[in-house]
Amino acid sequence: MMAASPGAAGRKVPDLSAETAGPVLTMPRAPLAFHVMAKPTGAVCNLDCEYCFFLSKEMLYPGSRFRMAADLQETYIRQLLEAHAGAPEVVVAWQGGEPTMMGLDFFRRAIDIERQYARPGQRILNTIQTNGTLLNDEWGEFLKANAFLAGISIDGPAEMHDAYRVDKGGKPTFGRVMKGLEVLKRHGVDWNVLTTIHAVNGDHGRAVYTFLRDELGAGFIQFIPVIERATEQTLPVADAGWGHGVKGRQLYTQDGDLVTHRSVGPAQYGRFLIEVFDNQVGPRQTPGSPPHP
Repeated sequence: MMAASPGAAGRKVPDLSAETAGPVLTMPRAPLAFHVMAKPTGAVCNLDCEYCFFLSKEMLYPGSRFRMAADLQETYIRQLLEAHAGAPEVVVAWQGGEPTMMGLDFFRRAIDIERQYARPGQRILNTIQTNGTLLNDEWGEFLKANAFLAGISIDGPAEMHDAYRVDKGGKPTFGRVMKGLEVLKRHGVDWNVLTTIHAVNGDHGRAVYTFLRDELGAGFIQFIPVIERATEQTLPVADAGWGHGVKGRQLYTQDGDLVTHRSVGPAQYGRFLIEVFDNQVGPRQTPGSPPHP
């Protein structure tokens, strides 16, 4: 989901001349590689974003602590690296839920395990997708020291971001996310932005894009459309959201021909992308200036 950041320079790359192309390889002698996102907290998150259907997935595992055990952590990383034995580079991607809820010691141990099982000359790149609200200077120092790429979720300016990205008490999160972003910037952590496009910000492609690019300084932005499917029977509850506080909460299953009121419309999403594209290829605007024709 996120662009890989440069790792440590100067390491020798394994000799792959003995590798032969197979039916799934993109080029001759290319090593087999694949991308996996690990979710060490499962669906558990400290926020309660209204459109986050993944919150409902905790219903699949009643009674679970939703914390990756130490033995499983080691097994996962070992098997991931073993499966990439011929690859010069391996991406270890951490997502959620909210992965920072695992605490720094979990990720310190992950780095130790990676160093234990990495092949000579193999480069390990760690990425983490976070809502940013739990980041502090200790996190910033760790992420920088270990060359993490951090993806941070921001849906645009405050009024658009806070429309659906709220905490367990229904309170806005924009201010806390901006503090987390400042931690990443202050420590020189490589970061990018993940933005969901929904009913509230879907009519404001130019405003969202220029805010992320010009005001926050984002160099890489990923857009994901919010499209929550529902049936006539499930729509009333689905419209209320997916968190613990929703009465009669249901498991999201991607069934139905209807969508929630939060979902971005097809024409709306198309216009959003056009506005973003026009601002990418056109002259750059300064904040507060009138839009280009």
